[in-house]
Amino acid sequence: MDTACVSKPPQSKKVCVIGAGMAGLAAARELRREGHDVTVLEQSGDVGGQWLYDPRTDATDALGVAAPVKVHSSIYASLRLISPRQTTGFTDFPFCPKSGRDGRRFPGHREVHLYLKDFCHAFGLMEAVRLNTRVLRASMTPARKWAVRSMDLGLGECAGANGKELDAYVDEVFDAVVVATGHYSQPRLPSIKGMETWRGRQMHSHSYRVPEPFRGEVVVVVGCGDSGRDIAMEIRGVAKEVYIVAGSMEAVTPGLSKVLAKHSANLHLRLEVERLCEDGRVVFKDGGGSSSSIAADTVIYCTGYNYSFPFLDTSGAVAVDDNRVGPLFEHVFPPSLAPSLSFVGLLRKVFAPRSFEAQARWVAQVLSGRRKLPTEEEMLRFVEEFYRAKEIAGVPSKYTHEVGSLKCSYVDDFGEKYCDFPRQERWQYEMLRSTVHDMMDTFETFRDDYQDSVSIGKAVQEWHLSCLHSSSKAGSEVSRAGAKP
Repeated sequence: MDTACVSKPPQSKKVCVIGAGMAGLAAARELRREGHDVTVLEQSGDVGGQWLYDPRTDATDALGVAAPVKVHSSIYASLRLISPRQTTGFTDFPFCPKSGRDGRRFPGHREVHLYLKDFCHAFGLMEAVRLNTRVLRASMTPARKWAVRSMDLGLGECAGANGKELDAYVDEVFDAVVVATGHYSQPRLPSIKGMETWRGRQMHSHSYRVPEPFRGEVVVVVGCGDSGRDIAMEIRGVAKEVYIVAGSMEAVTPGLSKVLAKHSANLHLRLEVERLCEDGRVVFKDGGGSSSSIAADTVIYCTGYNYSFPFLDTSGAVAVDDNRVGPLFEHVFPPSLAPSLSFVGLLRKVFAPRSFEAQARWVAQVLSGRRKLPTEEEMLRFVEEFYRAKEIAGVPSKYTHEVGSLKCSYVDDFGEKYCDFPRQERWQYEMLRSTVHDMMDTFETFRDDYQDSVSIGKAVQEWHLSCLHSSSKAGSEVSRAGAKP
C-alpha cells in the first residue's frame, strides 16, 4: 500500500478544524507547521474541550438523551489524570510542573486545561481559534470543497431577542475539514427494563459533578470503568449505601476487590441489573436464577459515550453504527471523501496527546501533497479486512476504535508507517505499563502512592531537570524580549 513521501512542492490548503480540545489543538499546530491556512471553530468560551471544566449540567436531561447535549464537558470536580504527566504532554512541549500550580504526577483537570492554554500560547494558536462558535453544518459542495455554516453564540443570543437569528450565521468554504470534537460528551445508555417508568432519579455520569447531592441516599452506580470506580468511591463518603454494578466478574479488578473489602460497610458489588421497578426498587441478578432487590434513590449510569457528529452531512458516506464510525482508513480518512475530510482523536484507550499528534501530522502531510494515500478501492479493502479481523476475534463493533491500554507501541508503529513521528522513549513505556498495573491493583491510591523502579526514577529526575532548563531558557528569552534597547 503506497503511503510514501511524494517529491513535489507542498500545497497550502484552507482547512477548518472543528473543536479546540486536545485533538483540535494538535491538529491546528501540525496543519500550520505544514503551511496550511487554519481556522479552528470552538463552541465554548475557551480552548480545552473536555478539560474546560463546566460546573453546569444538562439539568432537564440528566440522562443525556437529547443530541447534542447542551453542556459539552463531562468532567467532575475531583477528576485527576490516570496517566502520569511525564507521558501525557505533546512530544516537543513536555507537561512540566509550574510554580504555584498543581505539580502532582497525576494532576487534576484544571492543571491539564492550563497546560493546553500554555501550549496555545507557545505556538501562537489562539490567532487561528474562533471561540463561542458552534458548527451547525459541514457538507461537501459539487466542487468537492466543504461548505461550513457556523453560528456566533453571542450574536445568536442577541439575534434571537430581535427575531433575526440568520444574522448570526456565518457561511464559509474550505478545502478540507478536520473533525476533532472528541467522544466524551454524548452519553451511551444501557437498555434496562423499567428505565422509562422508574420513579427515582436517573442520570448519566456526564451530569455528575460533586457528591453532596447524594448525601444519605442509596445509590446504584452502573459500570465499573475509570469513572464508575471514581464516582462510586466519592459518593460512598456521603451516601447511605452504594451498589456498584460490574457486569461480570472479569471486570472486577484486584483493586476493586480490595476497595470492596475495605469499605464493605456501605459499598457493595452487584453483577447485573435485571430491572427497575415502578415502586423504586432495583432488582439485581445474583446468578443461578436467583435475584435480590434494594430500594434506591438514584441510579447513575457510568456506561460510556457515543460518537456523535450532528453537524456533519456526508450523504451517508460516513455513518455511526453501534459506535463504529466508518468506513475510515486507519480511523482517520473516509475513503470516498479523502483527503478533504478527516477525523483526529477517535481512538480510545491510547495515550494522548501523542496519538492526536501523529494522526494530525499525517493529515497535514497528505493535504500538502507530501504524503500519498492509497486509492479509494485499496483503502476500502483495508477497512473491510480490518472489520473482518475484528469479527473473527469476537470484538463487538462498539470497540472498533479501542486500541487497548497495554498496546503502547500503537502510536509508534502508526507514526513510523505514515508520517515519521518520533518514537516514545523506552522509560516512558515502562512508566505507562507500571501505571496501568498499579491502577488495576490499587486504584484507590495509585495516583499518590507509587514506587518507581531504578530506571524510571533516574529518567524522571532527568525529565524534571530538563523541565527546569526549559523553564529557565524561556524566562531568559522573555527577559531579553522585554529589555529596552
